[in-house]
Amino acid sequence: MSTLRALAKAQAVAAGVAQPVATVRHVHLHERPLVLVPLALAGEANAPLAALVGAAPDEAKLLIVPQPRNRSQRFAFAAELASVVLPYLDAYRGVSEAVAVDRGRDVRHRYVDAPQLLVPNPAGISFLRLLGRSTRFRRPDGEYPVHPSVPLLGRWLTFFAERAEHPGSSALLAMTDALTLHWATGQSAVEDLHLPALLGWIEPSAGLTGAEAAARAEDPSTHPPAGPATDPDFDNRRLAPAIEAYAEAEEDPQARAEAYAELEALLRDQLAPTWELMWRGVGLLRGLTPGARVEGRWAGDRDAFTAHAEHVDSGGGPQPRLDGAVAAAVRLHRLERALTSYAVQRAYDDPLVMAEHRLAGEAFVGDVTLADPKRVDDSGKRPVLRPRIQLVTTEPVLVPVGATLYCPTRPSQKARVVFVTPGADGKTEVVLELSGGMGRGLTAPPGSVPEVGERLCYTTLSDAYLPSGAFPAPEETPWTHGGPPGSVAGAPGAGELPGGELPGGELPGSDGDPGEEWA
Repeated sequence: MSTLRALAKAQAVAAGVAQPVATVRHVHLHERPLVLVPLALAGEANAPLAALVGAAPDEAKLLIVPQPRNRSQRFAFAAELASVVLPYLDAYRGVSEAVAVDRGRDVRHRYVDAPQLLVPNPAGISFLRLLGRSTRFRRPDGEYPVHPSVPLLGRWLTFFAERAEHPGSSALLAMTDALTLHWATGQSAVEDLHLPALLGWIEPSAGLTGAEAAARAEDPSTHPPAGPATDPDFDNRRLAPAIEAYAEAEEDPQARAEAYAELEALLRDQLAPTWELMWRGVGLLRGLTPGARVEGRWAGDRDAFTAHAEHVDSGGGPQPRLDGAVAAAVRLHRLERALTSYAVQRAYDDPLVMAEHRLAGEAFVGDVTLADPKRVDDSGKRPVLRPRIQLVTTEPVLVPVGATLYCPTRPSQKARVVFVTPGADGKTEVVLELSGGMGRGLTAPPGSVPEVGERLCYTTLSDAYLPSGAFPAPEETPWTHGGPPGSVAGAPGAGELPGGELPGGELPGSDGDPGEEWA
């Protein structure tokens, strides 16, 4: 936890309401997101119990599994969920745009928009990840056939779960994560995972403090858990008898219909409060102005959506159960680069986020007191424009002479530290030499060089392009690290496809039981 967030939490306790820790919204929020509130049966590995899904507050569709331990009903639930999710995804595959690549020498196409899924908390993301894993390898034919939409749903759910791991992605968001990114409450990080309590701190009811509102939200009778786990008391007293009544009415169609209706009403009552809280959270996020670089990150989500859609359309196989050695290294490297870029972009977009880096000595703010925009450096083979400016700051300057700094308002311009002169009055003079962002001539265009009186922030954080790492090709990788199958006689993994998938779509150790992958 950063110093500023700890301070904001302390202020939240003192003020009785959550404190903002961001001045702009750092996530993309779709005009029509698909909200999905899942419930899972306790004691069973990711056994779906119910889900409330829809793209508008008045479009909630309830899906339930009357007997969650019945695997056929689980896959029927998946097919019903696919009938909602897949048309929503297809609605964004109609219009594409051309994007220049290779410095304008070529173009590629991507969809102009992409879908967005919202779930209440990170456990909801885990639920979708496991649901995708349990369905993407199923087949519409053979011994245990499923509806053709089920494996396709599994592949898309896996895609969204993988995008949720990508820093800065907004394709699949947990509402608690999105809210705590912008507000700090007076409770612990674990308590922030409870959506009713979190919203109680951010927007407490009239006459209540955040702590009082959060305490009331802990009552499962008035504020059911946001899923996918259910309240144990609800399970024992109400859910179990309703499921048992449905099972006992198997021979009586009328009694079975009545038991189904009772179970449906019971589960709707559990999901409806969370559904309302989800849209309340959407409203809070919409009230924030999006950061300048949010749209660029959403363009990355649209690129990923386009690429996966093309992969599916071309007949590509499902995602492997496990990545090979090279694929795992490439994925980790990609995530690390995205995390570094995301941290810099948030700081560039938001002064409150940048303040954390100022406290860490990675940035400082000062006033321009001197400027020489016409300075030319002729010590090299040819003269080059190298203006210098002097800033005066009251903040500690921990960067050494010769370090390269960047200004969020001029990201294409570099500033090399020439002198750092501490003063007796607590002020520090910093002389910077500028390069880049001023054209190729020996005269700086107006506005390209900071003027006297401007207040600027300079930081060691750079939003420059990060080159990709070099990794061996699959055929150059030894079999011990997922190289060519069967390259050595008797080598472990011979006959396997990348990621551990066997020819035909089965998984190692699977006995063909359609419920094996629900675990």
